[in-house]
Amino acid sequence: MSINKIFTHNLGFPRIGARRELKQALESYWSCKIDLNALELVGTQLRKQHWEQQLQAGQLDLIPVGDFAWYDQVLEWTTTIGCIPKRHQSDSAQDQPFHLDTLFRMARGRAPTGQPAAACEMTKWFDTNYHFITPEIKLNQEFALSRTFLFEQVKEAEQVLGIDRVKPVIIGPLTWLYLAKGEEFVGSLDSKKLTLLEKLLPVYNQVLQQFSQLGVKWTQIDEPVLCLDLNDEWRQAFQTFYQQLNQSKKLNILIATYFGNLLDNLKTLVNLPVEAIHIDAVRAPQQLAPVLESLKNSSKILSVGLIDGRNIWRSDLDACIETIQKVIIGEFKFDASRLWLSPSCSLLHVPFDLKYETKIDAELKSWLSFAVQKLEELSLLGYAALLKDGCEGSIPSNISSLLATQRSAIESRRNSVRIHNPQVKSRMNESISTDRSHPFDDRKKAQQSKFHLPKLFPTTTIGSFPQTQEIRSIRLKYKNGTVSRELYEKFMKEEIEKVVRLQEEIGLDVLVHGEPERNDMVEYFGELMNGYAFTENGWTQSFGSRCVKPPVIFGDISLDKPMTVEWSSYAQSLTDKPMKGMLTGPVTILNWSFVRDDQPRSETCKQLALVLRDEVLNLEKAGIKIIQIDEPAVREGLPLRKSDWNTYLKWAVDCFKLTTSGVEIDTQIHTHMCYSEFNDIIDSIGAMDADVISIETSRSNMELLQAFEDFKYPNDIGPGVYDIHSPNVPNVEWMVKLIKNAIERIPKENIWINPDCGLKTRGYQEVKQALIAMVQAAQQLRTEFETCQ
Repeated sequence: MSINKIFTHNLGFPRIGARRELKQALESYWSCKIDLNALELVGTQLRKQHWEQQLQAGQLDLIPVGDFAWYDQVLEWTTTIGCIPKRHQSDSAQDQPFHLDTLFRMARGRAPTGQPAAACEMTKWFDTNYHFITPEIKLNQEFALSRTFLFEQVKEAEQVLGIDRVKPVIIGPLTWLYLAKGEEFVGSLDSKKLTLLEKLLPVYNQVLQQFSQLGVKWTQIDEPVLCLDLNDEWRQAFQTFYQQLNQSKKLNILIATYFGNLLDNLKTLVNLPVEAIHIDAVRAPQQLAPVLESLKNSSKILSVGLIDGRNIWRSDLDACIETIQKVIIGEFKFDASRLWLSPSCSLLHVPFDLKYETKIDAELKSWLSFAVQKLEELSLLGYAALLKDGCEGSIPSNISSLLATQRSAIESRRNSVRIHNPQVKSRMNESISTDRSHPFDDRKKAQQSKFHLPKLFPTTTIGSFPQTQEIRSIRLKYKNGTVSRELYEKFMKEEIEKVVRLQEEIGLDVLVHGEPERNDMVEYFGELMNGYAFTENGWTQSFGSRCVKPPVIFGDISLDKPMTVEWSSYAQSLTDKPMKGMLTGPVTILNWSFVRDDQPRSETCKQLALVLRDEVLNLEKAGIKIIQIDEPAVREGLPLRKSDWNTYLKWAVDCFKLTTSGVEIDTQIHTHMCYSEFNDIIDSIGAMDADVISIETSRSNMELLQAFEDFKYPNDIGPGVYDIHSPNVPNVEWMVKLIKNAIERIPKENIWINPDCGLKTRGYQEVKQALIAMVQAAQQLRTEFETCQ
């Protein structure tokens, strides 16, 4: 064999920084503590560091450029091609050339310069917990190359990597159109969207020509929609567009797919006139054989994602090597020089570097792999896969020992006694009803009699109140042992009382305790459960500057004592108004954790549901009769292919119902969902049978309620009346208008009034103003509609 290492490359890298440097710089800029030059300097430094770290960790042949984004990669591309809503455009000189504040106004509704305007919608990136700003398009949409940022990054990277290793990454035209929305389009696959391809083509040509002129040899175009259900019209659009793409002969194109199986789109991808294609062999290993079969008579390069870009466990390199051997010396006899290896998808979805974890125990740490370690695994795999082919003399001498270390860690995890709990396994086999004992109409009457809430438009919040610096500081000091439990509890109770009094002053109907003791809506609960582990710096980006630190489910889940009863009971003791207990649901805890991969996710979810069921019953026993179980990630976990939906939705709904079904008739169960398209799962949302569901609707101007109207959703709904992810404070008239839009779709008797989401990330001044306006809007509507009756 003429090669001593299989070609390796990366699809994308975490951009937020090992210490969340980008987050800190963004928030400093938005609050006018630093200027634009200082912000851009941080970006420049981070990009350089990340390219150097990828090169050092992975010995990669190609390294992505352009995967850096100030907010998200979709918004970067949207602004690059000049698709900027009119309300965010400016006639001032600062937008000629493009000014970064335009991007921030689209994402957040405001920026240090320019006039505030309603932010664009935000939704989940396929089935991940990463969000992107949804492109807004019109039938007569025009496009133009509006930014040079991408090309500037290529020039920067050339100085670090040399041009031969530079691989720019851009969003593919069909994926971008699929994700875009507009009033003139119905659904993601509306064929009218495809009429815009003709206008997109010149811009894509310009970009590729610029890359070629800069000396770039390879460009990665991401088209993950090829793993979704497409129709013939969209598949033909792929062929038409890429056949017309006038690429330079010096520029090679890699089409990257990920997150799922190509299935009926395989032929479309394989027949595209490009030089290489990438498939995800972690999420869909079964597609490798048909892809190889289809490439028998092709000269295309095949990139195979064998390192998991979505989870944090060490890769079983022996299994990966076995797969590679089947490809190159098995039945397919695939030319090793045409085989590339990479992570399954961008490493954006995993934490940065395991070396920053100094407190996690050595055994568990040996099982983990973050972004930097995954590139080290990739490099090792590139060499190790050829050990069986007589290339030992030209392969680094330490490969065998590194492979042995990897193998030892895999075996350690597989055989550890920490993973399995016989008591949990026994409880999983118990038969427990998942249905409430009474229908919703009977429950609603009992609950009205219990709580004496307004008959129209009761008000509440989603749960969390602002997490001030003082709250975060004392929580950290308590965790580090520098503050006593007595002092910590005293502070938290004072904070809870402050929140309760504020809500009473504002006039809210159902109160919350504000959750000052909670660092995160998943991590908090995980810290109190057995079977979980936690990182110090395992941050991943959720959107913009928002980062989360997903806990790690490594074993069977159980609970030693109640998690929330003490705080909720104390809050209830301060007021005569009903206090809402706050829990995160089993499906969301599952989807927002790094989950063990040695058993089905459905089994892990049921373990979570049983633990949370105990917590619900403990809250009810303590007198907390309104309990919210947040499930914002139900839609997020939906498989990409409709053929797989029913299986997932069945166990997801069953787990939610298992959590809630044991309560009495007058206990009111709430749930919350945000930033999701509900049309696809409205039947399952109905089957969850929560008494009240609160949802995000303000950015979509109540558009998302259409699904509930068409379904004739029978239970109560709280459509969010203001966008908590924007610092803009809405006025009463705006919220009244939104609720009247809601009344056109659902009965007024079924409407609650609440914000879009929790208030954790906002400041007290704006929160108080917004909630006062929200209550005034509810009172105005009650007066108007009660007068009409």
